[in-house]
Amino acid sequence: MEKWYKLNQMKIYHVINKSIAGFVIFPNYVDYQRFLKLIKYYQFDPILKFSEYIRLNKKKIVEFEKDLMNKEEPLVNIIAYCLMPTHIHLALQEVQPNGISNYMRKLLNSYTRYFNEKYRRKGPLWQGRFKKVEVGSDEQLLHLTRYIHLNPTSAGLVEKPEDWEYSSYREYIGKGKEKFCLFKDLLDISAQEYKEFVEDRINYQQELEKIKHLLLE
Repeated sequence: MEKWYKLNQMKIYHVINKSIAGFVIFPNYVDYQRFLKLIKYYQFDPILKFSEYIRLNKKKIVEFEKDLMNKEEPLVNIIAYCLMPTHIHLALQEVQPNGISNYMRKLLNSYTRYFNEKYRRKGPLWQGRFKKVEVGSDEQLLHLTRYIHLNPTSAGLVEKPEDWEYSSYREYIGKGKEKFCLFKDLLDISAQEYKEFVEDRINYQQELEKIKHLLLE
């Protein structure tokens, strides 16, 4: 296989967390969008809670984001993601020591507070602490991103991965509105090549053997 993946010194992990007892944690479009904003927001370890940030006026938001982006480094780099009705998949590159733990704690706690307040519920939303496993090779990362992006088709939610709005697949193939995943420096593959690579294996079960220890299912 052509060497598409250029692994650098910062480790990359497949991270997953599930809801309690298969509880639907994204009931509608607004909730998915909230979580997508949180994924991006907490990457840079902000001092403000997201609920406080969105109450700022436009001028203060611009100033705050400028200061945030000028930080030397984020907690993590986001490589790929997919939000499913009852669970989440992330491919994260750990930039700072304990970056993934700090990032996931803020991300999951923030969404839990939002969800519980909105739906008038109490208690934990997630099954427990997130799980992660290190990606150790070129082939593993490439197949892992494909696995992440094919989750919606495997679950029968859509026919093609690009029909699912809540993953990074559209960004990978040059069609996404959101552009915050850092993959172009890691995957030396064109948008069209990646699209063919993924969609050629929509019935992909035979490929899972190559990365089964990364799946955490």
